[in-house]
Amino acid sequence: MALHDSPAQHPVDTSVIHHDARLFTLVEDAFRFGAEQQTLRRAYFKHLGAVAVLPVDEQDRVLLIGQYRHPVRMHLWEVPAGLLDVEGEPMLETAQRELLEEADLRAESWHTLADYYTSPGASDEAIRIYLAQGLSAVPEAELHAREAEESEIVPTWVPLAEAVDAVLSGRIHNPSAVVGILALHAVRTGAGTLRDARAPWADQPRGIAP
Repeated sequence: MALHDSPAQHPVDTSVIHHDARLFTLVEDAFRFGAEQQTLRRAYFKHLGAVAVLPVDEQDRVLLIGQYRHPVRMHLWEVPAGLLDVEGEPMLETAQRELLEEADLRAESWHTLADYYTSPGASDEAIRIYLAQGLSAVPEAELHAREAEESEIVPTWVPLAEAVDAVLSGRIHNPSAVVGILALHAVRTGAGTLRDARAPWADQPRGIAP
């Protein structure tokens, strides 16, 4: 059986904005559902969306970055990532920019690893994770000045097998890191294949081109 998520439309009678912030908007919809057209109300966050990058070097080490995340009061091991907050910027270009800004790297080779919704019961945030290979350091004159929590980012190279073990043993929890590491492991073990960096994402919530 070929598994495939599919779009679904249900009549929305009302949509109320309760809070509008830079990163997200809190919305409450009343919509009709099912054969009896029962009215349901659901509040959720409309989000800008994001991209993430899993950089991998010639030794099959992945680059993870340590960063503080205040909502969970944790210092997390993550992968470079960033919001789709530049109007009209395709996802791949955003990923390339974030790799430069958060890891001081450029990559010659790009592929799509995975697409996912971070919390589809509460948000429409959607993330594409890229695999970046053929890495080179950004010249010092072009380095990005990191601010706030990003100022304490600690890039660290980790063997892929060690990263997989950290995921499966419950030692790291950032969703893009977890999904990206396991997706690359699946590719390396022959359970899946890479997609083109600009592979279509027909149901991307904001309709942003890859």
